[in-house]
Amino acid sequence: MSAPTTEPVPAATPPPVAPPPVPPQRARLLASPLVWPLLALAVLLAVNVAGNPDFLDVRLQDGHLFGSVIDIIRNSAPVMLVAIGMTLVIATRGIDLSVGAVAAIAASVACVHMAGSPQEGAAATAVLGIAMALAVAVLLGLWNGFLVSVIGIQPIIATLVLLVSGRGLAMLISDGQITTVTNATFEGLASGFVLTLPIAFVLALAVYALAALVTRRTALGMLIEAVGINPEASRLAGVRARTLTWIAYVFCGVCAGLAGLVIAANTNSVNANSLGQWIELDAILAVVIGGTSLAGGRFSLTGTVIGALFIATLSRTITSIGIPAEANYLFKALVVIAVCLLQSPRARAVLRVRRPSPARKAAR
Repeated sequence: MSAPTTEPVPAATPPPVAPPPVPPQRARLLASPLVWPLLALAVLLAVNVAGNPDFLDVRLQDGHLFGSVIDIIRNSAPVMLVAIGMTLVIATRGIDLSVGAVAAIAASVACVHMAGSPQEGAAATAVLGIAMALAVAVLLGLWNGFLVSVIGIQPIIATLVLLVSGRGLAMLISDGQITTVTNATFEGLASGFVLTLPIAFVLALAVYALAALVTRRTALGMLIEAVGINPEASRLAGVRARTLTWIAYVFCGVCAGLAGLVIAANTNSVNANSLGQWIELDAILAVVIGGTSLAGGRFSLTGTVIGALFIATLSRTITSIGIPAEANYLFKALVVIAVCLLQSPRARAVLRVRRPSPARKAAR
């Protein structure tokens, strides 16, 4: 009998080598919505430093900080104020296109009051003018909130009403003239300093701190997000969606009024036809860059602040590298389009990189 033949046993294939796991700290960092705004801001700063090595230099003079960076944070204050209010409106699945008109109306009320007062330069006159302007801003916010939450008009249409008519109202208040004022207290809103920092920026930070404290240390932020995710479901769950929407529009109106006062104080005058023009574009851009979705729901006030700083730095960068200032809006519009496209579900589906399944990995 012949010896049985033995077939060679094939060597066992080694198990697939799994890729090294991503460290938890790095994964959390990459998943943070603040990473990309901070990276974009760092790139802009690097471009400015490349063109001007002294760009980041900050000096202490007469008890105040001076430098290009200080100018940027001062100029970012109006957009930052409007964007903080816009963040809560967008979180409720809304939009406010009337913030520029509200800023013009508030500035017109304050400047006309001070210019017509016999004690134009008195501090009390400035304080009363500012209080009147903010009261008008509250009323305008109540009007927008009424149209959206009570009447049920789409936010873009409801605020478009005030966007169209608000400029005319501001022109009526100021008699169609450029109103100039001479009041040191009012001027200090834009040119003054506190703790070596510009008052305008400190005011914006105070509004940010107040909004963050109220929305993140209480249940208000969670309720606003619930309204933005599903208004009907939140209403059935007992959340007062109408009241929360109203509050968001009033807060946005107050922020726009403050921004208008800062802009007017920067020139000691108000031109109702141009003050705050297109600031709604900058505010929406800052909110979107900061990671807040235009579809409503979760929002990031910190990201909005970074987005406002990004816009101010972008404006400074465009002029410093020799591009005409008229191209500012073109670049900002392109950024808005790009960010909105990236946030759309279809674009995400196209750009999503699908990981192969474990069975496919083993087969490979």
